[in-house]
This record gives sequence, structure tokens and C-alpha cells, in this order.
Amino acid sequence: MAARARAVRGLVRTRASKRMENAGGGGRTSPPPPCPWMIVGLGNPGAHYARTRHNVGFLVLEALARKHGVPMGFDAGSNALIGKGTMHGVAVLLVQPQTYMNESGKAVRKLANYYKVRPEYMLAVYDDLDLDVAKLRLRGKGGHGGHNGMRSIIDCLGGRKDFPRLKIGIGRPRGSLPVHAHVLQPFLPEEQEEINVSIMESIGLVESLVTNGLEQTVSKMNPTKKKEKTNTPPRSPKVPDTPPMGDNQDVQVR
Repeated sequence: MAARARAVRGLVRTRASKRMENAGGGGRTSPPPPCPWMIVGLGNPGAHYARTRHNVGFLVLEALARKHGVPMGFDAGSNALIGKGTMHGVAVLLVQPQTYMNESGKAVRKLANYYKVRPEYMLAVYDDLDLDVAKLRLRGKGGHGGHNGMRSIIDCLGGRKDFPRLKIGIGRPRGSLPVHAHVLQPFLPEEQEEINVSIMESIGLVESLVTNGLEQTVSKMNPTKKKEKTNTPPRSPKVPDTPPMGDNQDVQVR
């Protein structure tokens, strides 16, 4: 049993490494941004909430901080844990609001104003009920989708929705379990390995976004497939392999 568990963990790490390589965050290929990238992980403060589904945004931020050696400390002015550092040569500000989920926007607004962060350089990382567990989706803009933390951010930014967001699937509750109880539960043991993979994949996506920008990250995660040459005449009407690129295009992993 122990050997099998080690083999499974090795397979998970290999899969995650390959997906992170595909994200392509190894070196900057776009001009340096005019302000730091602000990466905001959403969650609730306190040990009671630490490993719950609703705190998966916090988990990604903590993993990013560890990988890039960014120390996190409490900032009383914004009521948030923040960390200033660099990611592949790009200045970043990592943020974990300590306001509780429903008032996350207050911390985000104060920090965005103080560091003069433009919306297109602010990424929100958070859980999504409507995605299967461990699936990822990257978007350039959009609404709050019923997520109270995102609702708070949009409200505190004066209704602006034009900032990137990375969603991590936590799935819908099973049976008659209420949504509010579901999001405050930990992941099931059989889900934890996949969530660990998603956290590693999220690091790759964030690195690519910061160093290469949204469009290149989208194109690397959703490359155009080459058509195979066959003797079969083309179908009519012709359907393009990849939909046109735009701010609202999704990147979905797995």
C-alpha cells in the first residue's frame, strides 16, 4: 500500500510538472508592466477555515509565496497579509485579505490605490462551485458569478469587472448539503491529490500571466491544433479549430 501511494504521488507530480511547463512561465517575453502585478488569493482568516474549499485561493497564494521566497506579513492599513517580491524579474504584490470573504474588496481597494495597480494587472484567485473539483479556468474579465468575495471586489472597485481571475473548481455539494456548509468543508481524501495538482498548475498559470501576459498564457494553454491531412473532402461549413481570442475567452485545464 505504501509503495502504491508513493507511485500515485509521483505520477501526480509528473502530471503537474508537465502542465506547468505548458503554461510557460520561465522567462519574460512581454514588456515590463507599469505597476506591480497584484495577485489576490481569496479566503477566510483563521485556522478553522485554513483547509476548506472556500480557502483554495489562500492555498495558491501560500504556495506562490513559498516557491518565490516572498515573506508574507500583516499590513494593518489594509487589513491584509501582503508580500512584496519578484517573479521571474517582475515585481509582484501577493495579497490575502484578512477581512473575511464578504469584505475582501476593502483590502483590495486600499492596496490597489496605494500601489497604483491598474485593473489589468490584478489577478483574483478563488474557488468556483460551478467547476468540477480541481478544474481551472482563467478569464480576462467577468462578473462575480455569485461569489461573495468577488462581489465585494467589484463593488469596491466602483463596479469594474475588467481584471483577470483564476477560478479553481470545488464542485457542487452532494445530496441535500447546503452550499454554505459545503464551501466550509475540507476536500475529501480522494479529492486532495487532484487539488494539490491544481495548486501547482495554478502557480504555472500565474507565472505565465505575470511574465507573458494574458493572451500568450491563453494561447499556450489552448494551442491551435494542426489539422491532419486526409483524402476526405473538408466539411461544410468550415469550423475553425480555435475560437477567436478575446478578454472573455476561458482557459480550462483538464
